[in-house]
Amino acid sequence: MPEIRTSGVSLPAEDLFSRESGINVQDCYQCQKCSAGCPVAFAMDYKPNQVMQMVLLGMKERVLSCKTIWVCASCYTCSTRCPNDIDIARVMDWLRQSALREGVMPAEKEVPVFHAALLDSIRRYGRVHELSMMARYKMKTGKFFDDFKLGWKMFTKGKLKLFPSGVRKKREITELFRELKK
Repeated sequence: MPEIRTSGVSLPAEDLFSRESGINVQDCYQCQKCSAGCPVAFAMDYKPNQVMQMVLLGMKERVLSCKTIWVCASCYTCSTRCPNDIDIARVMDWLRQSALREGVMPAEKEVPVFHAALLDSIRRYGRVHELSMMARYKMKTGKFFDDFKLGWKMFTKGKLKLFPSGVRKKREITELFRELKK
């Protein structure tokens, strides 16, 4: 587990985060309940409570370039466990968006590619069509056969549909994506 050390000048947390995000991270008193309940903490370079501490200390470069913000599954376990009702999952999301906005290269390069493939599938079909989404993801990453056996097994069991199913009110979904582009 990396230790968090503060060397050099750091910005106050409200300058880095609270003003722009609307989330008051100052309420975090490092109880570590967020980290204790996180189902993907084993894959993180910093635990959620450490990310919160880095935000509080204004360690912008370090927090935006860490692996944790990209590994976070946004399952909201941390947010529901927080005794001060800090929406930690929203903090992670805001940090990911900030990293992309500021041109910080993601520590987990394939996560944004997966995210883009997922959103494109929803935009096109109104819901996720796993087969086309994974095809798009595999084309972008070049990892064509990494989980081929699992995919084939899912396909033969009828878990991956060849064609996307329709949805009602697809126009509303299309309109949502149009609004997001503005």
